[in-house]
Amino acid sequence: MVTCKTIIGQISDYLEGNVSAEMRETIERHLRGCRRCSAVYDSTRKMLVIMGDETIFEVPEGYGNRLHSFVDSLVAKAKSSTS
Repeated sequence: MVTCKTIIGQISDYLEGNVSAEMRETIERHLRGCRRCSAVYDSTRKMLVIMGDETIFEVPEGYGNRLHSFVDSLVAKAKSSTS
C-alpha cells in the first residue's frame, strides 16, 4: 500500500509526466480515494497554471550577494544578542 507521503512526493513528477505507468496508475487510484492528496494535487496543479509556463525568471545581478549579506547580518545580530 502506498502512503500519502509517497504520493505527495511524486506529485510534481506526475504532473510533468515523469513517472512510470505503474506509478501513474498508483497515484491516480490513490487520488480518487484520498481527499487530502487530491487537495494537494489540485493546489499544485493550479499553482503551476498560475505561475505560467516553464519560463525561468532570473534574479537581478547582485541580488544573491545582497541576500547573503542581509542574512549574514541577521545571523550576526542574533548571535550577539544571545551572548
